[in-house]
Amino acid sequence: MGSHTVTRKKSFDWRNYIVYLAFIGVIIYFSATLYDQGFVSTDNLLNIIRQTAMISLMGLAMTFVISTGEIDLSVGSIAALSSLTAALTLQAGYGLIGGVAVGLGTGLLVGLVNGLLVTKLAIPSFLVTLGTMGTVAGLAMWITDTAPVPIVDSTFNFVFGSGDIGPIPILLVWTVAATIIAHILLRKTSFGRQTLATGGNESAARFSGVKTQRIKLLVFLGSGFMAGFAGLLYAGRMHAGRFTFGEGDELSVIAAVILGGTSLFGGVGTVIGTVIGSLMIGTINNGLIIMGLDVSQQMIIKGLIIILAVAFGKKAIKR
Repeated sequence: MGSHTVTRKKSFDWRNYIVYLAFIGVIIYFSATLYDQGFVSTDNLLNIIRQTAMISLMGLAMTFVISTGEIDLSVGSIAALSSLTAALTLQAGYGLIGGVAVGLGTGLLVGLVNGLLVTKLAIPSFLVTLGTMGTVAGLAMWITDTAPVPIVDSTFNFVFGSGDIGPIPILLVWTVAATIIAHILLRKTSFGRQTLATGGNESAARFSGVKTQRIKLLVFLGSGFMAGFAGLLYAGRMHAGRFTFGEGDELSVIAAVILGGTSLFGGVGTVIGTVIGSLMIGTINNGLIIMGLDVSQQMIIKGLIIILAVAFGKKAIKR
């Protein structure tokens, strides 16, 4: 009897798969309407993957941040600064390892600052990361006086963005690898369970022995690290570091996470959903560009997507 009851409780609920159904719908719609304009060509589909890789990777880390009930608005600015610090290090002759280490270290440092301000001074993460977003963006503009820094290291450019392994873009390889790691971390480890517990009910988690402040510090470190990594990918793909990289990415990243099924109110997170949410936003942007819509119209649609995603997320929490 008991086993039958469990089976009924776990019956299929289409609302849990809304992002997957919506993504399939978007693909079918654009494939039908833009077939003769090359939407379904292999080159265009791989281009969507290249364009969304950085959003997907930052989204994976943001899934953990939002699952704890926090938010990180500084990821786009971190990506820009990391691309520049990595480029400057390479330019100074410190080699591939030096450039990568400094780029990732930049992200980790900002992530550490965010995490300490949230956990030690109890400042709301929205305000902390809004402040660091502006500070880091200003620093990225200042250190090179807004000039781009070219990267001539062909190995760096190949590994971090513009390379292909056969027909497969290196950016797809990075995305798949990071998704697998993040999924295992969230679903199969005590860290993942504690992350969700912290966002679900922080007081109860604390009474259960979860070091919630430590978890929050770690997720901000992870977010900074992945934003730094995204900065390396931007730099490798564009063969330069620029202060404009990642501009506005924080909204796309948050939209992808919420659209994917992670609750903006914490306690519920899905890594696979985040990547699908990112691909869906990238596919919509790509389709709208092919249709001839301008940036302002794309921004309107992206804003509406965020509103719908949060609305669905709220309904899911109420159930």
